Amino acid sequence: QLQLVESGGGLVQPGGSLRLSCAASGFTLDYYSIGWFRQAPGKEREGVSCISSARGGSTNYVDSVKGRFTISRDNAKNTVYLQMNSLKPEDTAVYYCAVIYQAICVMREYEYDYWGQGTQVTVSS
Repeated sequence: QLQLVESGGGLVQPGGSLRLSCAASGFTLDYYSIGWFRQAPGKEREGVSCISSARGGSTNYVDSVKGRFTISRDNAKNTVYLQMNSLKPEDTAVYYCAVIYQAICVMREYEYDYWGQGTQVTVSS
């Protein structure tokens, strides 16, 4: 039984911060690359960030979040994080984590093997 469970979402004011967590169970994240995706109401799901399984964990970010979001992983805790700073209303979405069994991460959602249930992030005054 493989599971990914996101947490840490909520309501925050513009300029605020949230840290999302994605905890894996039933398997080990060590050899998976991990991606964060988001889907706003009426919008297509988009890739936000990903981190590779290789030691050192190379990362990628969509242009709209560069300098504001940071992805990281803690293999000992079997968990990946997305630190979100300087949040904007356009960041409002359901955020999903997903994993792919390869060394280098990609931002193409159709290539990912397993998905979490999502956590809601709302940025509003």
